[in-house]
Amino acid sequence: MLLHIVARGRIGRGPEAELIDRYLKRIAWNTRITELPDQGGRMPPYAAETRRVLLDETGRDLSSKAFADILGRWRDDGVREARFLIGAADGFGDADRAEADLLIAFGRLTWPHLLARAMLAEQLFRATSILANHPYHREG
Repeated sequence: MLLHIVARGRIGRGPEAELIDRYLKRIAWNTRITELPDQGGRMPPYAAETRRVLLDETGRDLSSKAFADILGRWRDDGVREARFLIGAADGFGDADRAEADLLIAFGRLTWPHLLARAMLAEQLFRATSILANHPYHREG
């Protein structure tokens, strides 16, 4: 299953980009990042079996294990792509939220887009490690 991060805004090169790359390179699954301008731009076409996950302040506050369980279920059900959307500064509208398969939040605090991307990359690595029974994740 492809883990695809689609984010508004460009981060360029720097410590945040290096951190994101470090985690994504450690993931055994296929990964991709698509950056879109803050407004406009073309969303890559969706495959038939794509799940849309919005990082949104109204989303669920999941544990890492629960997040891994969701990804594992989708993988086992034959989902081809899990697309993680990070919106612009104003977030997502009600229509976007209604179309999503899952809304997740990294707590109720507001996070800069660069850090949200890095945290998502780490959680994707953690989730795939949990599913592979790798000792990276420590429950408890």
